[in-house]
Amino acid sequence: MSTRASVHNHPVHPMLVVFPIGLWVFSIVCYGIFLATAVPVWRTVSLYSMGGGVVGGVLAAIPGTIDFLTLNQSRVLTIAMTHMICNTVALTIFTISLVLAVFWEGHTLVPFILSLFGLLAMGIGGWLGGSLVYEHGVGVTHTYVQEMAEQHV
Repeated sequence: MSTRASVHNHPVHPMLVVFPIGLWVFSIVCYGIFLATAVPVWRTVSLYSMGGGVVGGVLAAIPGTIDFLTLNQSRVLTIAMTHMICNTVALTIFTISLVLAVFWEGHTLVPFILSLFGLLAMGIGGWLGGSLVYEHGVGVTHTYVQEMAEQHV
């Protein structure tokens, strides 16, 4: 089933999700290094990475929501709703973690622990997103895939 949010048969949502995933994981690594070494630059890099991940998450949610609104199969819709909820929870947790890290400097461990929960929510949401694509064909134009396979035979 193809997706409305695409450019030349390429879905936009999967192109954008790599940014919050990568930036949030990197922010946790950098914040962990900051907690272990107390070198301030690691905290700064972590906060910029986390902020970039929040912006990237919002941008990825736009085509994701467009895709969600075009789904019509009940099983796929249930998985997509759970995917969206998990990723919205991750986005919310990372946003709260960023705000706490910036404005609540005395408690450096709380934003780190919150970010770990955000990572868990993001991992579950990502796994469900993979299920949507690889098990249910969301965002895949089957006729295009079949034509390409026939050309390479």
